[in-house]
Amino acid sequence: MTGKERLLSALKGEMVDRTAVNFYEIGGFQVDTGDMDPFNIYNSDTWKEVLLLAENETDVIRMRYPEQIGKSPRYDEFFRTEVYFENGSRFTKTTLRIGSKEWFSLTRRDQGIDTVWTLKPLLEDEADRKAFLSLPDELFEAEYDSSVFFKEEKKTGSEGLVMVDTGDPLCEAASLFSFEDFTIMAFTQKKLFNKLLEKLSIPIYKKTKQVSESFPGRLWRIYGPEYATEPYLPPYLFDEYVRIYTEPMVEIIHKHRGFVRLHSHGKIKNNLKTIVEMNVDAIDPVEPPPQGDVELDYVVKHYGRDLVLFGNVEIADIENMDPLEFERNTAISIEAGMKAKGFVLMPSASPYGREISPLTLVNYKTMIRLAKG
Repeated sequence: MTGKERLLSALKGEMVDRTAVNFYEIGGFQVDTGDMDPFNIYNSDTWKEVLLLAENETDVIRMRYPEQIGKSPRYDEFFRTEVYFENGSRFTKTTLRIGSKEWFSLTRRDQGIDTVWTLKPLLEDEADRKAFLSLPDELFEAEYDSSVFFKEEKKTGSEGLVMVDTGDPLCEAASLFSFEDFTIMAFTQKKLFNKLLEKLSIPIYKKTKQVSESFPGRLWRIYGPEYATEPYLPPYLFDEYVRIYTEPMVEIIHKHRGFVRLHSHGKIKNNLKTIVEMNVDAIDPVEPPPQGDVELDYVVKHYGRDLVLFGNVEIADIENMDPLEFERNTAISIEAGMKAKGFVLMPSASPYGREISPLTLVNYKTMIRLAKG
């Protein structure tokens, strides 16, 4: 089987010739090893071999965001973005002005680490939240160019799939707050938080409809539900904030023959029933304890006939675990996962530093070797 055939067969619950294996963000996101920008971690020589492994030895899934065409004519009336550099870090300041009220958010990206830190969230108090809700809905409207997906699909060929990558309303809402403020508001101001979710969901549904119509029958990854998992929020709020607002995205994608992979790190055991009832096709990354709270064989036993499983390799284990122990754990994951409707061996994330250690490379090679039998 080609990588594309193997992944499609796994998604459809059909027989495969071997375990599908994917390195998630490695091979998923576009990187340029020749770009010597100090913020590009992938130009380090230690990244080259693992990037080549992903390209040549794995079942590739290209992760691509819907590309927005322009923005609302009124956007600049309210928002202003400034990027500046200080002490080797890159800062992005987004200022929002509504009437006489003006405030901002601030993020920082450091050289050599592929992570963005939020130093100041946009919404910090009730006045911020109510002002944000007063913004015209047209500011969030946009058109999207699906040609980028077709171009990427042509380049990928038979090596794998192109996957549409998008957040859900909960992801958009929660990212406006500090995590502490988000959880407090989700618990104590549900009416106001639901208004925010409703406002943000409208353009997300329109985007999902437009892209799934023009790029039908493909795989999507929807991220954001992890904000409502335990211990942050209880299962009844997962139902309220994920099922109610994310399920319409699933329905739209299915209407156009697509597949939905729901992404949720962490503790998902008490949310699995709801996830199945949302009719998603697959979940990732099914993290083992202690990062998660459920073993893969439990998920297979109770939900393996309903869900295709992507996972169950923890990135921390790839980077730190002794190779012999890592091989034993990975073999157990493959044995359990292959009893499900479909299974793709995949890590929970990718390294975010500039250097790939020899141990990390060995463990990535072990994933490929075991998957290929």
